[in-house]
Amino acid sequence: MAQTTVSFDSAGIPLAGHLYTPDTPASGPRPALVVGHPGTSVKEQTSGTYAQRMAERGFVTLAFDAAHQGESGGLPRGLEDPAQRVEDFKAAVSYLTTRDDVDADRIGLLGICASGGYSLAATGGDHRVRAVATVSTAEPARQFRLGADGTQDPAVFQALLDAAAAARSAAARGEDPGTMTMFPETAEQARALGGQHGGEGFEYYCTPRGQHERSAKTLAWESIDRMAFHDAFFAIPLIGPRPILQIIGERAVTAWMAVEAHQRATGPREIHWIKDASHVDLYDKKEYIDPAIDKLTDFYTSHLTTD
Repeated sequence: MAQTTVSFDSAGIPLAGHLYTPDTPASGPRPALVVGHPGTSVKEQTSGTYAQRMAERGFVTLAFDAAHQGESGGLPRGLEDPAQRVEDFKAAVSYLTTRDDVDADRIGLLGICASGGYSLAATGGDHRVRAVATVSTAEPARQFRLGADGTQDPAVFQALLDAAAAARSAAARGEDPGTMTMFPETAEQARALGGQHGGEGFEYYCTPRGQHERSAKTLAWESIDRMAFHDAFFAIPLIGPRPILQIIGERAVTAWMAVEAHQRATGPREIHWIKDASHVDLYDKKEYIDPAIDKLTDFYTSHLTTD
């Protein structure tokens, strides 16, 4: 397997990506996958892991940094813009169609966590995508508005909107609008604020387990009010008759979002549960990733055909 650093344009913003190509010989252009990262993540973390593993199974894969994040361009830094994130997936598909080693009629999307929601929205509006799969599906706007488990007090998001509004006014006055801190200082604080899910997120992003220097620890405040009106699941009915696979850990507190996405689908759809896994377990733990990769391989091999 070879890794190549690539770049491509997304609505005028240069995106940075890692392209993975199999070492095994091929009789012609290969099927390809665009792999999107979780919120605050970068291509060197879990999306890169899945991209490498799927390249080992014979697919050309592209893991990329979202606009405003990682090594990609875009100001302000740390902006989580749902509409731009969907556009990034479409731009990645466009890039793959220009490559001689990729069969443009056999391209799929793979979204992890936040990119799970964004990849479903992108597929709904882009008929070049033949199949879409997600791992630990999350829809960022829902998670900010309702919490990871769907039970958050509405006052929490209202307070965030207050802070976002104040930041916009500060910027208009030429003042520093500040940023929204995504992680507390300690694992204990993370568990106190977000329970087991918050603690696992801290462990992945803020310890040697999975941390990366370019992984965002803060978000631009205007990310918040952009979440207020966005709904990545609105486009799911447009995906049918193309197939959807969602891979979810049995212990994932975010699973309610995958269930909602499943219910909205109008074509072939499947939720595949990984025994004993949590949401974050599927980011990097081999005992859970291995069966996920097997399932993804079967799914894309079946649906990324030339028929």
